[in-house]
Amino acid sequence: MIELLTAHTAELEHAVLTEARELLIGVFEGDMTVGDWEHALGGVHALLIEDGVLIGHASVVQRRMLHGGRALRAGYVEGVGVRADRRGRGHGGALMDAVERVVRGAYEVGVLGSSDEAVPFYRRRGWQPWRGPLCAITPGGLRPTPDEEGAVFVLPGSAPLDLDGRLACDWRDGDVW
Repeated sequence: MIELLTAHTAELEHAVLTEARELLIGVFEGDMTVGDWEHALGGVHALLIEDGVLIGHASVVQRRMLHGGRALRAGYVEGVGVRADRRGRGHGGALMDAVERVVRGAYEVGVLGSSDEAVPFYRRRGWQPWRGPLCAITPGGLRPTPDEEGAVFVLPGSAPLDLDGRLACDWRDGDVW
């Protein structure tokens, strides 16, 4: 039996969070840093549990984006992954259904950074690639992040968006997007 659990980071036991981090390290084949994991904390997690074993994770955390002269309350999706031996069974879609409900209910826009492999998955779900320039709001001012262009996707919500305009994310250590 598969169970979908959604909970805020503060509601999850340390052991569950540790298991989720270990799952994502496996999913991303070691390309999951401590900073990447910290980016997935502080919001709502969607966890897929099969027979007591965690097989999938996604989370959505609040971030600020600047666009069109406005600061937007964004639901930023992090740490989406399904154990390799459980892929292709709709589990990723179930995780995204859960975090997209949070995004639509609490935020003006959804944002995520995608791997090349996941682009078709997100596009099928209605996520749109950001076409305009990207940058980060750093302590020293706006810093362009051209290497991320083509990898940032948005799920439109209540905020008006010009996908060809500039989008700036709030600063954080590690990967800003």
